[in-house]
Amino acid sequence: MSEDATPLMDHLTELRSRLIRSLLAVLVVFIVLAPFAGTIFTWLAEPLARHLPDESSLIATQVASPFLTPFKMALVGAIFISIPFVMYQVWAFVAPGLYATERRLVGPLIFSSSLLFYLGAAFAWFVVFPLVFGFFVAVAPEGVAVMTDIQHYLNFVLALFVAFGLAFQVPVITVLLVRTGATTPTALKRKRPYVLVGAFVCGMFLTPPDAISQTLLALPVYLLFELGIIMSRIMVPGIREVEEQRGER
Repeated sequence: MSEDATPLMDHLTELRSRLIRSLLAVLVVFIVLAPFAGTIFTWLAEPLARHLPDESSLIATQVASPFLTPFKMALVGAIFISIPFVMYQVWAFVAPGLYATERRLVGPLIFSSSLLFYLGAAFAWFVVFPLVFGFFVAVAPEGVAVMTDIQHYLNFVLALFVAFGLAFQVPVITVLLVRTGATTPTALKRKRPYVLVGAFVCGMFLTPPDAISQTLLALPVYLLFELGIIMSRIMVPGIREVEEQRGER
């Protein structure tokens, strides 16, 4: 084997090791959650169940849904819980190729990215779900019994969890753009109207087709954009000098 191939094999071996560790972490958490899959799903269904009329409930329209859907929820929950460990494995893999200054930046970014993802999911749980489900049940036509299939319900809430978790990454993305020199805080301020419109467009694509969830996603995204501008001034050294050189100050 040539000397050029040896480092490549070392990198592939390291990558395989990091992937195996990540999968094992997800598997361990799933094994812990699996016995409580039914309880977890009942807890997850509570935001909708609280708004349903007394004669309504969630239903299963497929034979295997009562068994498979809670276990799917447990698996997704295991992935959500394991996100910080998985992101650490990614960081540990790329860290040797980074400069010391970049390594000091990556750690806080990974921590803040994980925290913001969980905050986005929490925002969906505590703010979005009660409003959206209350609205959907309230506007049901008279004579229509609201009985949601458990598989469709799970897909709906998971889509919102992921959408808000990703949307809350805006400050991290903003800091990275400034850190790499792609833009500056002053230049970003001038793009505020476009960002606001873009936030509503993202809300249209990332959330179900209703104005409530779209608005509840767009407004936090815009506010997080403003937070990203502030954080980029704090976390990116010498940014004021860069703006002066570009004639933006």
